[in-house]
Amino acid sequence: MHIDLVDRDRYATSGPPHDQFAWLRAHSPVHRHDGEPGFWAVTRYEDVVHVSRHSDLFSSSRRLALFDEMPEEQRAFQRMMMLNQDPPEHTRRRSLVNRGFTPRTIGALESHIRDICDDLLDQCDDEVDFVTQVAAPLPLFVICELLGAPVEDRDKLFTWSNRMIGAQDPDYASSPEEGSSAAMEVYAYANQLAAQRKANPRNDIVTKLIQPDEHGETLDENEFDLFVLLLVVAGNETTRNAASGGMLALFEHPEQWDRLVADPGLAATAADEIVRWVSPVNMFRRTSTRDQVLGGQQIKEDDKVVVFYSSANRDTSVFPDGGVFDIGRNPNPHIGFGGGGAHFCLGNHLAKLELRVLFEQLARRYPRIRRTGPARRLRSNFINGIKELPVTLG
Repeated sequence: MHIDLVDRDRYATSGPPHDQFAWLRAHSPVHRHDGEPGFWAVTRYEDVVHVSRHSDLFSSSRRLALFDEMPEEQRAFQRMMMLNQDPPEHTRRRSLVNRGFTPRTIGALESHIRDICDDLLDQCDDEVDFVTQVAAPLPLFVICELLGAPVEDRDKLFTWSNRMIGAQDPDYASSPEEGSSAAMEVYAYANQLAAQRKANPRNDIVTKLIQPDEHGETLDENEFDLFVLLLVVAGNETTRNAASGGMLALFEHPEQWDRLVADPGLAATAADEIVRWVSPVNMFRRTSTRDQVLGGQQIKEDDKVVVFYSSANRDTSVFPDGGVFDIGRNPNPHIGFGGGGAHFCLGNHLAKLELRVLFEQLARRYPRIRRTGPARRLRSNFINGIKELPVTLG
């Protein structure tokens, strides 16, 4: 079988290459993939978890966590972002940021998120684009709430996120420079927020993060700016694409939608199954810190190692019916939020809460929702994204 796991045009037309993933898991789970540079493609659940949980062996910092290569001077700046750090630097930063993402803080948002969902649905006409009018605004409203930012700023956040993530998609950006420009605009925005909260503290995550913790530690200006950048992208893109991908999955499996309509309480397990099935983040890159063996292959120090969550989440050794979309799946040990370890998704509880509430409300309010046109996918091998999904609410 011809293996190409990074062809963006393939992702744009038909999504992740699950046929190739299945072949690799069976025949070459740690596979030497052609490219410049070549890399090791890790496709089996067990190996993805191993890489994820051993930052000492597979670094996020040496060559960063994103797939594409960049010059060392750019890497030096990017290493200030948690995504591109290893312990102990990452541990310190995450402990500071965790203050804004406690279960109590997130749980207190449920009624507000339900109101946001209802307001969004109230504003919809009978025929809408599910992505731009439902799936995208939901996390943006929630991010504005977390940051204490004006709700009217959500359109700016949406545009910045699209420009940073969609650099290879002609609808969103013409060049990687556009993404860098958007990032600089987010930094400036974060600086304004921090300055406002220093002058007028409020009960929001920005105020918490710019104040010292119990040990007197605090985020410096660059660290705070980069956290806001990560929140704008990760907090938006994952939920948005899980929601739109989940809605598409329910259209493609109408018997599952009927189950949800009959029992909206299934939305809790449905949220996890949607994340497993969609795997909004397709892959991350790591760099081997030493010569070692993984999946029977000899990996050399500084080799590029890429873990594919879309593949691991359908590994039949963990999910015997991994190719079946089942909103009642329980247990569901998916790794759609990462394979554990230092970089397990900080906002996983928030994302699941947003998805649960959204699909509860959809099932209750619009049991006859249906698709009216084809889904258009993002041209990206990093984010499993959908740009457009026309529906009628019925």
